[in-house]
Amino acid sequence: MNGPLISKSLRDHRGVTFWWTAGISAFVALYLAVYGSIKESPDVYGPAMIAKFPGPLRDLMGGLADMTSGAGYLQTAVYQLFVPMLFIACATLLANRALAGPEENGTLELVLTLPVDRRRLVLARLAALALGLLAVAAVTLLVAWGMSALVENGVPFGRILAGHLGVLLLGLFHGTVALAVGAATGRRLVASAVVGVWVVAGYMVVTVGRSWDAISWLKWVSPFHYYAEGRPLFEGVPVGDYFVLAGATVVLALTAVLAFDRRDVGV
Repeated sequence: MNGPLISKSLRDHRGVTFWWTAGISAFVALYLAVYGSIKESPDVYGPAMIAKFPGPLRDLMGGLADMTSGAGYLQTAVYQLFVPMLFIACATLLANRALAGPEENGTLELVLTLPVDRRRLVLARLAALALGLLAVAAVTLLVAWGMSALVENGVPFGRILAGHLGVLLLGLFHGTVALAVGAATGRRLVASAVVGVWVVAGYMVVTVGRSWDAISWLKWVSPFHYYAEGRPLFEGVPVGDYFVLAGATVVLALTAVLAFDRRDVGV
């Protein structure tokens, strides 16, 4: 059973998980708290004003929907860029603490001297990563829902849940990328660099790349395409897109297991 291994990892992550949960919750609450003033200023934040922004800037911010509508404001200010990036950063940090970090500081070798199967160890660390992110997502979802109700933005809980589920899947995907690279190399810097390049390139492809034919086709390898293309805040859960994200995460998890199982960690 992997229960003790998962519990140990969760205990090790509880401080990081708590502070990331608090930070993301504060960010969401702060941005939603100002929605009332945004809604009352259609001349400043409405479609006519948004249309004055340069096209590339609108693309970079996901098209800059009508920010005076509840769903438009949530999409632009919360779910388009900032919250996904915070989840990805949190997931990458947790993933680096799972394998690459302990290997660099020498504690992983001590763990591997115990009668612990390598594959079970990777799966346990991955499960702890997923549970940690799930805890962050659950609390921040309640904050987003509660603040949305407080400021009366008119977005139902089901749509907020759909958007938050996408954030969770996006964060878990990139966290699994970091864990897989860490399992293969044992280096946090390499894992973080791979995630960073994929995030920047993937986001640019689905934003400014939409009007640049030379790279627009690359959207199919961008996780952000499957996260946002279905417009979950407006249309509900994009089942097919989310299944692609989840499936890619499973493939990466299996890659991490095989890479770590076959590599010499120095024991």
